[in-house]
Formats: sequence, structure tokens, C-alpha cells
Amino acid sequence: MARTAKIARETKETNICIELNLDGSGQHHIESPVPFFNHMLSAVARHGFFDLEVKASGDIEIDAHHTVEDLGIVLGEAFKKALGDKAGVKRFGRATMPMHEALASVILDFSGRPFLVFNADIPKSKVGEFDTELVEEFFTAFCNHSGANIHVNLAYGDNLHHIIEGIFKAFGRALDEATSLDSRIQGVLSTKGSLE
Repeated sequence: MARTAKIARETKETNICIELNLDGSGQHHIESPVPFFNHMLSAVARHGFFDLEVKASGDIEIDAHHTVEDLGIVLGEAFKKALGDKAGVKRFGRATMPMHEALASVILDFSGRPFLVFNADIPKSKVGEFDTELVEEFFTAFCNHSGANIHVNLAYGDNLHHIIEGIFKAFGRALDEATSLDSRIQGVLSTKGSLE
């Protein structure tokens, strides 16, 4: 059974369509009016080995907040749908990634109980035209709509681009592990028999 999802969401602020294949090879095509964030989603797909198609537009004339947040919402919903009943899924994933002088880790659990711990003291600034505070907004939206518990930890780093890219690469690798299938798992990996 294919572990895929196609989710579309249209509001007065954004119009987003995402297609996801959990068992892909990292092929991706990302189109949104937020170039730096396109780069981050490309890193998630490539390092997570997900096939990912994103087409998004938004009220970028205001700022990128609505577009980035809604991308988190739709991507979270896509992961939730593609995972289905989570039978045989490892559920937990963790990765630590270096990016030049920066070191970031992401640990996650597709528990069905959304919660974000964001231990990354990223200064409120810009990378190009991208507002760095939107990184946490994205992860909050993803958690709430995927049902994942995610812990983001930044050990150190100076360059904002390197810090954020390290986080997203770690996110991709942790997602890959957590969504992988393990033949030893019968049903869902939970003592209570449910991941909700």
C-alpha cells in the first residue's frame, strides 16, 4: 500500500498544495514565494528521502508569516495522512547534523500528541528576506497538524543560515527514521495499542 498523500488548502491568505511520498528517493520540486524556505523544504525532502511536490502562493506583500505557517499546516497534514494507522512504523526518530560551525538536533515522536520544544535561541533577524522567527512558527504548525512531538535543540552556531539549515537537515533525517517501517513491529509501537 502506497504511503502517499495529497493535501490542498486555500484561504484568503494562502493557496497551498502538497504531494508527499514517504517511500521516495528525495526527488522534490518546491514552488513558493519564499525562496529561502524553499531551500529548507528541499533539504527536508533530500535528506529524508521523501518525494515532495509543493505549490504555494500567499500574501507575501504583507510578509511570509502566513505562507510559512500554512506550509507547516499542510505538510503536517500530509505526513499524518501518509502514515495512515502507523502500523509497523518506527514512530521515533532522531538526528544531529553539523552545518559548518553550527550543530543542531531534532528528536521526534509521531505519538498523536502534538507538542513542540524549541531550544534554539535564534536571534530575530533575517536571512535574505526571510524572518528567522518563522522557523519556530513552521514547527509549531507542523506539530499541531501531524500529531508529532518534536524537540529541536541547537548546540551552537553563529551563522543564521547555517543554524537554520542544520535544523532542517536534522528534521529530514529524523523524519526518515520515524516514518520507516520495521518488520518486527506488529501493529503500532505502543504499549496501549494506539497512537492517538
